[in-house]
Amino acid sequence: MASSELRSIPALLARNIREFGHHPAYREKEYGIWQSWSWAETGAEIEAIALGFLDLGVSEGDHIAIIGRNRPHFYWSMVAAQMVGAVPVPVYQDSVAEDIAFVLDHCGASYAVVEDQEQVDKTIEVKDRLPGLKDVVYLDGKGLRKYDHAHLKSFADLQAEGRKKQSALEPELIRRRDGLDLDSTCVMLYTSGTTGRPKGVVLSNRNIIETSKASGNFDALTKDESILAYLPMAWVGDFIFAVGQAYWCGFCVCCPESETTMHDNLREIGPSYFFAPPRFFEENITTITIRMEDAGRFKRRLYANAMELARRIGPKILDGEDVSAWDRFKYRLGDMFVYGPLRNRSGMSNVRVAYTAGEAIGPELFEFWRSLGINLKQLYGQTEASVFITQQPDNEVRVDTVGVPSPGVELKIADTGEVFYRSPGVFVEYYKNAESTASTKDDEGWVATGDAGFIEEGSGHLRIIDRVKDVGKLSNGALFAPKYVENKLKFFANILEAVVHGDGRDECTAFINIDLTAVGNWAERNNIAYGSYQELAGHPKVLDTIQGHIEEVNKSLSTDEMLSGCQVHRFLILHKELDADDGEITRTRKVRRKIVAEKFADLIGALYDGSDKISTETEVTYEDGRKGSIKATLDVRSAKVFEIKTKALEAAE
Repeated sequence: MASSELRSIPALLARNIREFGHHPAYREKEYGIWQSWSWAETGAEIEAIALGFLDLGVSEGDHIAIIGRNRPHFYWSMVAAQMVGAVPVPVYQDSVAEDIAFVLDHCGASYAVVEDQEQVDKTIEVKDRLPGLKDVVYLDGKGLRKYDHAHLKSFADLQAEGRKKQSALEPELIRRRDGLDLDSTCVMLYTSGTTGRPKGVVLSNRNIIETSKASGNFDALTKDESILAYLPMAWVGDFIFAVGQAYWCGFCVCCPESETTMHDNLREIGPSYFFAPPRFFEENITTITIRMEDAGRFKRRLYANAMELARRIGPKILDGEDVSAWDRFKYRLGDMFVYGPLRNRSGMSNVRVAYTAGEAIGPELFEFWRSLGINLKQLYGQTEASVFITQQPDNEVRVDTVGVPSPGVELKIADTGEVFYRSPGVFVEYYKNAESTASTKDDEGWVATGDAGFIEEGSGHLRIIDRVKDVGKLSNGALFAPKYVENKLKFFANILEAVVHGDGRDECTAFINIDLTAVGNWAERNNIAYGSYQELAGHPKVLDTIQGHIEEVNKSLSTDEMLSGCQVHRFLILHKELDADDGEITRTRKVRRKIVAEKFADLIGALYDGSDKISTETEVTYEDGRKGSIKATLDVRSAKVFEIKTKALEAAE
């Protein structure tokens, strides 16, 4: 099939079946066993689902919600929906019923394909608010035997009905499939909603296919790659990697047995192509740090010495720079005893290309993983761009930039410092939101990112400072960029989340969330008893530890020409973890700053009025959806601030 004929994801499927039909397309671990489907077998499964959709009454243009964890059946359902001219709408599986109701109502979903009883119950709970929802198809029928099945159908029955009526339904299926082109809608994905209600981003086949082709060529991806699909299917990153690039390149998508076994499954698969948000790498460093703290003196010393060498020369070796023969020999020894086992423990022994995005990654965190010999790179992207805006080429990987424009992408910087781009991946529209579409994308196709940055002269690399709306100034005129400081703080294993305040004020302050796993492990080693997150967070020794981390970051910031004014003067440890169910962070763990500022206004006041303690009460949402409240008295501490030693200040003096 000529490239010009590859006009849709179903067309790519047909090519993959024809050209490498026996090559593995999907793997899934279930009941402890890895199961595999070739491209030919995948094609048969998808066709049965598509025929089942036709039998169910799916019309062209219908929206089909997909709710569940990463499983081949849901990826197949998305392609089958496209095949019959419908629009797949993946929904975050951990969304509460209220959030699911918003998405299904907004897109006008006529059908839903869900995983199990939990997701069925959510749809039933909000069914009276979704008059357009006709039928729900479920994959796992456990617990559903006594439910009213008037509008419930099992996934197996859907496929069985489709196969049974193949001869009658196939002509219509062929007509719809062959009628797809590059301008047909491929998928609708909802934004994380950091500033309000999520928006439905409509992406066409052109957006996904052109972007997948360009980004695949950028890193020379082939059908021999394998990936682990573990990120939420409702997130654009998962869609472009596990559908767009997978179907363009023809590589294998592997699905873990469950969220809890993901790390074990990652080690078993050993993917060659890997993507993870910074939080994944933070969690792994936390695990490594805990294990080393529990190790004997010899192992701790071996690790410390090996990592000192790795940080000095590991990235240079990875980038092909000159390194002495003696250092190379020592690094090979380190690889045998430290770096290799760490890569294996993290499931990245076979990784050829790894990317991180979604949030800025801390420099220490980034350099740690590259020092181990992992080709970890940064990319900068958005849902509205079909992910890729910039990428880092091999041998041009730097911690302070997000790379050069991806193939086919143009960049420009507005007078305000905001980054704009246009490319074949630029979204079609925000669904039912012409006003937001017009304010984000102009008539020439330029899209406003909402991020502040600049393009370096000479290298052409893009540097992102922060979100435009978050970048500000302290009262003395110094630049305020909270995300940069927060990422430096989150490098420490004990810190799960940080929220820095200071725009328009005399100084910066911070909320801290401790990492319960890391700090809890420390408490156990030191025989410190605690009964809850709140109790541990308020322990004086925990406060001492966090204060030490903040002062270390302050020392580092004091030498930064641009951000030296962002040193944290005062801080407190929050009495609860920031939670998506409470609206404080998004499902992709981005802080909703406005909501946090409003919800904890009394705590911010205490950070700036000189208080040593503050009593507060906060509403929380429990796992079952019930509301409650927690009360706490928090300590407010001051941190050491270092004298600013920058070239600009010295010149002014």
